[in-house]
Amino acid sequence: MFFLVIIIIICIYIGFATILFFTQSKYIYYPNYPSRIIDNTPTVIGLEYEDISFKTVDNIILNGWFIPVKNARGTLLFCHGNAGNISHRLESIQLFYQLKLNTFIFDYRGYGQSEGSPTEKGTYYDVEAAWKYLVQKKEKEPSEIIVFGRSLGGSIAAWLAHKHTPRTLIIESTFTSVPDLAANIYPYFPVRLLSRFKYNTTEYLKQVDCPILIMHSCDDEIVPLSHGRQLYKIAKEPKEFLEIMGTHNRRIIESKRRYENCLDSFISRYLEN
Repeated sequence: MFFLVIIIIICIYIGFATILFFTQSKYIYYPNYPSRIIDNTPTVIGLEYEDISFKTVDNIILNGWFIPVKNARGTLLFCHGNAGNISHRLESIQLFYQLKLNTFIFDYRGYGQSEGSPTEKGTYYDVEAAWKYLVQKKEKEPSEIIVFGRSLGGSIAAWLAHKHTPRTLIIESTFTSVPDLAANIYPYFPVRLLSRFKYNTTEYLKQVDCPILIMHSCDDEIVPLSHGRQLYKIAKEPKEFLEIMGTHNRRIIESKRRYENCLDSFISRYLEN
């Protein structure tokens, strides 16, 4: 009986590990949560915007919004997190508008009205296409572009910033890598060996040559604060770290004043000098 129990446990272990390996994308991308439908636009918060379609290098048509500001301090390229779409980021869009920043927010492939299905390589193609749209179509100089990434979007933003040189890079609530985060969540499985996704923020950040702001909450229940601390440690100077409060999805609300003041100060220091 003892050996039978051991065999059953081993089979369950292997079975779960196999499921993890083949269903990883479902743990990384949540385009349908809470919905893939574009259920609101910036007009809901009184802002004018351009609805934009642009194409990636592999011919996927993506959807995005460009929200202009009169006498803008600069332009922010917004890489959102792994759940939902651009219509679920109106609060952030409004904040960036109040900070006098043009905002270009886009949906990755498979999200919102963008074509295709999400992959790691695909998301890099997507953000590269968004960058080229800003520089070539909107004629924005790299020296006036802030690249901003939240959660998964922080890793994608760091990838972009190590390929190009924006004015600044801001990443919020971002992990050091997918295997590192998976090891936190599944400590009893060899997830580093099983992981088919990397999103190696640490390696990208080492090669970024612009000023960097890293924001992370001490209450983050999904991506531990230690990830943000480690990213700050390896980033080049000049760099800043802001510890905020609130859960992974409510940190803006719970740290609103501190969050806004830090962004304003950072932008003033590096965008206006």
